[in-house]
Amino acid sequence: MRLAFQISLLAIGFASVLGAGAASSGSLAEFSNLPGREPAHLIGYLARPDAGLSALASSQRGDNAPYPAVVVLHGCSGISSHSAAIADRLGGWGYVALTVDTLGPRGIVGLCYANTYIDQAFDAYAALRYLSRLEFVDPARIAVLGQSMGGNAALYAIARDLAAQYVAERFRAAIAYYPNCTIAAASAMTTPVLVLKGEMDEWSPAERCRELAAGRPPDSAPIALSVYPGVHHAFDVAQLSPGIRAWGGWVEYNEPAARDAEAKVRAFLATHLATAAADEPTVK
Repeated sequence: MRLAFQISLLAIGFASVLGAGAASSGSLAEFSNLPGREPAHLIGYLARPDAGLSALASSQRGDNAPYPAVVVLHGCSGISSHSAAIADRLGGWGYVALTVDTLGPRGIVGLCYANTYIDQAFDAYAALRYLSRLEFVDPARIAVLGQSMGGNAALYAIARDLAAQYVAERFRAAIAYYPNCTIAAASAMTTPVLVLKGEMDEWSPAERCRELAAGRPPDSAPIALSVYPGVHHAFDVAQLSPGIRAWGGWVEYNEPAARDAEAKVRAFLATHLATAAADEPTVK
């Protein structure tokens, strides 16, 4: 039975309506969860470079399929206009993007429950498996990107001693916006990681991410860390201007940090998914 799907107007990770998001033109995707995990089916928002707004915004022309892809993991409020817009943006860069709804299929609205990020990590692998079977996706070039709770899940997913030990598939790259950086602190990463963090993040200290990057085992994939001085949690959510106090921490949009992080994400994906044009930046 098809599950109900709704793109909400909530900013990522917050329960208050913060303003209407930009119109999206992706499509509903319903796919199987990993064997033995509940619920049996998951849903998500799928954007692709050759359809909808992504096609209009894309710098690419013509049919470049099979495309590289990115799995997008949301924050505590569930799938939102912000996370859908991330998928559309990635589509405009030439990636198939699937924002996975972890909370909705489990009957939960706007809540971080115990072990949410663990469920998200395995949902990410279910999405990876689904994308790998689409004829217009290159199964060897799929990354994962998460924000807040989803950033924690992205780290958990690629940690060798955590979720990665239970699945055969591998992501080619991972990106974590303002995670708490405690989940995988003692585990090697199975794929290169980009971590983006605000120095003033009250929900999770930036120092934890520094410790993660500095203390990774010798056999770990590299961890690139960018910490933005004077910047708070959720610094890329434009609806959070001015900032607010939510769930015990200050959250606020910061345009310079958001733009720098976006540029780093684009370069990181281009490098690790091998889609950079000759004039595109690469991560040093």
